[in-house]
Amino acid sequence: MGRLVFVTGGARSGKSSFAEKIAKGCECDVVYIATSIPFDDEMRARIKKHIERRPSNWKTIEAYKDMDKHLENEKNENVVFLLDCITIMITNIMLEYSIDWDVATDREIDCIEVAINLEMEKLLKIIKEKNATFILVTNEIGMGIVPESRLPRAFRDIAGRINQFIAKASDEVYLCVSGIPVKIK
Repeated sequence: MGRLVFVTGGARSGKSSFAEKIAKGCECDVVYIATSIPFDDEMRARIKKHIERRPSNWKTIEAYKDMDKHLENEKNENVVFLLDCITIMITNIMLEYSIDWDVATDREIDCIEVAINLEMEKLLKIIKEKNATFILVTNEIGMGIVPESRLPRAFRDIAGRINQFIAKASDEVYLCVSGIPVKIK
């Protein structure tokens, strides 16, 4: 059975660096699962910084869903998987749907949340099946003001519920604040 470490925090809180430090400390092979899509220059620059910070011997898988399929051929038991990040997975899945978010109905949003939950359930299932450590990074986004429009409110609510779901299943949970990781579970 796999070990699950969940790392959360705000923007620029040090969560990715902390997760990478945990992965390096495992003294085994690392498979980095990058969930972002380089859709503009700012995102490409962020991805470039992440790549430059990682050791070159880490294997990278670029995917934001169907983790069961992407990880099924990873047979190495002396490995740690680092997925960065859950909230970008959620964003990518939400934006696959061609709906007008300003007038989206609760039913439409609920259907999208069901699809996101199914992806997270597949991810947790593969974590349980593999005899490996998984480190999942996420953003803690519910501590600010209530967003003004429908899309960011839906995102905040879905991400908050997904984070709770993953934290409950995790063996360890860390909250990063100003570069300081605090173990909360």
